[in-house]
Amino acid sequence: MLDSKDKLILDLLQRDASMPLNDIAERVGLSSTPCWRRIQRLEQQGFIQARVALLDRAKLNLGVTVFVSVRTAQHNQQWLAQFKKAIADIPEIIEAHRMSGSIDYLLQVVVPSIDDYDRVYQDLIEKLPFNDISSAFSMEVMKSTTSLPTHYL
Repeated sequence: MLDSKDKLILDLLQRDASMPLNDIAERVGLSSTPCWRRIQRLEQQGFIQARVALLDRAKLNLGVTVFVSVRTAQHNQQWLAQFKKAIADIPEIIEAHRMSGSIDYLLQVVVPSIDDYDRVYQDLIEKLPFNDISSAFSMEVMKSTTSLPTHYL
């Protein structure tokens, strides 16, 4: 069970994983050693999976975000394993979700241009058969966060 200090630690680390331990401890109301032990426990228990750097897509020339809806007639483990391998081998696909409803899979792709997306599309359709692939291009990012809500814990 996580207490309010654990939740605050998680919130702080989600906002800035490089925050110095002393700053986290002060904001949580602990000394450094107990705070460090809590962070270690949260990592060991899997609440903290990794500490990463978030990069600026525009500065990396990845200003085009595409949401790709995929439908397939193949609903078996062999096809799914091939699909997982295919998308794992395409670095421009940054998220993939198996969906309920009329769309089987939803992919998020980041690329510099529509031409670059077309190369990703061609690569994908070369690897596997699909019933339908449709693409929607993001016109504006209205909200984007990696922070998960901790108030449900």
